[in-house]
Amino acid sequence: MNQNPSTHRSAVVAVAVLVLVFALFMLARGMIETWPVFLTPVQSGLAWSRAEVASVYSVLMMTFGLGGIITGLAHDRFGPRAIYSVGLLLLGGGYFAASRLDSVWQFYVAIGVCGGLGAAAIGMVPAQALISRWFDRNLAAAMAFASTGLGFGTLCLAPLSQVLIDAFDWRGALEIIGGTIVVLAVAVILLPWQRISAGPVRPSGSSDGPSLLEAAKTRAFWALWGAFFATSVGMYAVSLQSVTYMIENGMDPLDAATAFGVAGGLSIVGMLVTGIAADRWDRRVIAVLSYGLSMIGLLALFLMPQLPVAAAILVFVTCFGLSLGVRSPIIATLSAQLFRGRGMASIYGSIQTGQGVGAAVGTWIAGVLFDATGSYGAIFILSFTALFVAIALFWLVPEMRVAGARNQKNQAANWGSDRGSDPNTG
Repeated sequence: MNQNPSTHRSAVVAVAVLVLVFALFMLARGMIETWPVFLTPVQSGLAWSRAEVASVYSVLMMTFGLGGIITGLAHDRFGPRAIYSVGLLLLGGGYFAASRLDSVWQFYVAIGVCGGLGAAAIGMVPAQALISRWFDRNLAAAMAFASTGLGFGTLCLAPLSQVLIDAFDWRGALEIIGGTIVVLAVAVILLPWQRISAGPVRPSGSSDGPSLLEAAKTRAFWALWGAFFATSVGMYAVSLQSVTYMIENGMDPLDAATAFGVAGGLSIVGMLVTGIAADRWDRRVIAVLSYGLSMIGLLALFLMPQLPVAAAILVFVTCFGLSLGVRSPIIATLSAQLFRGRGMASIYGSIQTGQGVGAAVGTWIAGVLFDATGSYGAIFILSFTALFVAIALFWLVPEMRVAGARNQKNQAANWGSDRGSDPNTG
C-alpha cells in the first residue's frame, strides 16, 4: 500500500474493505451464474421454448455489460453507499418479483434489467474504485483477489440454487434468494461508508494518453472489444445450456449443478495462474493456451453421450473451469498498456461491454439453434467458431503483440508521436 496506514486499525479496515467488495462481487456474479440452474425448471414450469428462457439470460448479460458504464458514472456522482444499496435492492427485488411472474417480457424486466443493473452496481466497477483508495503497491493482487468472486460465486450459489429448487420449487427458490438479498441491502446501508471510502491513497490522474473517442478510432480498441465479444459468445453459448445438457444425458440435477459450480470455482485458480503467466511470457501464447483448454473441455462435454460420464465431466469441469474468465485479466492488461492515461477507465469500461454483448448474443443464438434443430450440435459448432475467431484476433492483430510490462513506458511515450501515423488509426 502507498502511504501505508500508520495504525493497525487502518490496516484492518483495508482488509475489511477488500473482503466486503469481494463478497458483493461474489454475490453479483454468483446470481448471474445461477440462471443455468433455473433453465430447466422455469422452462418446464412456464412451458416456454428454450429460446425464450435463454433470452432472459441474454437480456441479463447485455444489461450487466452495459450497466458498467452507468455504474461508473453514478458512482462518481453519488458514492458507494448509494450504488451498493440501490444495486442490492434492484438485484434482490428483481429476483423476488420474478417468483410471481409468468410472461417472458416480465422476466426481461425483473431478471434481465433489474437483475443486470443490480449485479453491475455491486460488481467490479465500484470495487475497483474502493480498492484503489486502500491499496497501491499491492493493487494488482487486491484486484485479483476481488475478481475471484466470479469463481466463488458460481461454486457456492449454483449448487445452493439447486438445493432450494429441489426443496421449494423454482418460484420458492427465487423468492428466498431475492428476499435475502433485499434484507442484505438494509445491512449494507448501515455500514460506515464515510470511513470505507476515505482510504489513504489519494486518486491521481493524468492529462496524457487518448480519450475514449480517440481510442475508439483505433484498431486496437476494436480488436480488444472483439476478443471480449467472441470469447463470450463461445463460452456462454454452451455455459448456459451445460447444466440442462448434463441432466438430459443422465446426470442427477444436483450433481450437474455442483459440477457447474466446481467449474466456476476452478476459475479462481485459472485467473491467478494466467495473470502471473501473462506478466512473464507472450500474452498471445498464454491466451491461445487458455482457448485450447476451453475447447478440450467443450469437446469432452459434447462427447459425453459417447464417453464414460465420469471421465467426460472430469475433463469438462477441469479444462473449462480453469479457462473460465481467464482472458479478462489479459485483455485488461493490454488495454491499460495501450491506452494508459486520462481515458483509461472509460476506455476499458467500454471495451468490457463486448463481454456482456457477446454473452447476450451467444446465449440467445444458442437457444434459437436448439429450438430449430432439437439438438446441441449446432450450439457446439457456434462455440468453437467463436473461440477460433478470438484466437485469430489475438494472433493476427499487431497491437495484441504487446508482450509485457517492459513495453508499457514505450506505449505511453509513443502515443503522442505515433498517433498521427499509427497504422491502427482510422
